[in-house]
Amino acid sequence: MTEISDIVKGCRAGKREAQQALYERYSELLFGICLRYIASRDDAEDVLMESFYKIFQKITDFREEGSFEGWMKRIVVNDCLMFLRKRSNTYLTVELGSLEIADDTDEEIDLPFSFEQINTLLEKLPTGYRTVFNLYVFEALKHREIAALLGISIHTSKSQYTLAKNRIISILASSKDGSIKLTSNDRK
Repeated sequence: MTEISDIVKGCRAGKREAQQALYERYSELLFGICLRYIASRDDAEDVLMESFYKIFQKITDFREEGSFEGWMKRIVVNDCLMFLRKRSNTYLTVELGSLEIADDTDEEIDLPFSFEQINTLLEKLPTGYRTVFNLYVFEALKHREIAALLGISIHTSKSQYTLAKNRIISILASSKDGSIKLTSNDRK
């Protein structure tokens, strides 16, 4: 089973070998998404398993109107957000002061790092910063969409994004050799 359409048909028919093929093909990619939102590897693995369960249960709902991979990614992102809500640790911190709020224009962020380095960097961000940053940068949502999704104001979404960027810049600036290392000061 190599064609995704054959794998999807097999999963719809409840064939275990198709489910295994789907898991093997996409688990690494989807686990990476979980790690972007959830700092704990164990928790990210739990969310991944829950997401695959939902994917297998709801695969008949996929209408083939878009990419199957995109459909699965939406399920994973939603499960990550649900996990964070249940954990009640999505407190969004707003640090007032000389904060310059980002506008809602398209902004390109170029991080010349590997996937592992980016995940290490994101782990250093507070949950609220990381969540908004992921939704804005990786899911390409606008601040008004993020605000609606998380039940926060647009201003809070923009400030969380700006604070996340500032924290990333600070972490990178404090690194003498350009590598990303975890220190206890980065998690404040």
